[in-house]
Amino acid sequence: MAHKENCCQGFDPAPFDQKEHVWKNKLFIKDSMRVYFHMPLFNAFGKTLKRLYGKIEAAKAQPEENDFLLLCTDTSPWRSEMYINATKEIPDAENVYFSGTFLSKVYDGPYKDIRVWIKDLEKHVTDQGKTMKQLYFYYATCPKCAKETGHNYVIGFAELN
Repeated sequence: MAHKENCCQGFDPAPFDQKEHVWKNKLFIKDSMRVYFHMPLFNAFGKTLKRLYGKIEAAKAQPEENDFLLLCTDTSPWRSEMYINATKEIPDAENVYFSGTFLSKVYDGPYKDIRVWIKDLEKHVTDQGKTMKQLYFYYATCPKCAKETGHNYVIGFAELN
């Protein structure tokens, strides 16, 4: 498949940078992928994304572009979970509802900085006088667009206790 030039160009980081989000039964569909020490195995990220989004498209459950979220969290050094929000339940998918308060912060840089971003987000949460229950990342820019635009946006979402 050819890369659509600047397919991620429309991403606006402002709604995510140092913001609080309160979700009540926000619907996502979930899948998992194998990783090796937190790094997706060859093309696992793309395959999982295509599989999940294919289910969303088939069910005509796509969110509006400005509401699209793709959250990832590692459950171990060998497995990662991916969540994409949907507008209705999908029969052949694992439907998951998120409820709670989330703090988000935007980062722009190479993926190798993830440890720095995690520490920074943890500090951001504690500076707010809060504690983190779970950490998710939204990789908002594909690698080709990151190269073309010079921006590799990654948003950290801290689910609060």
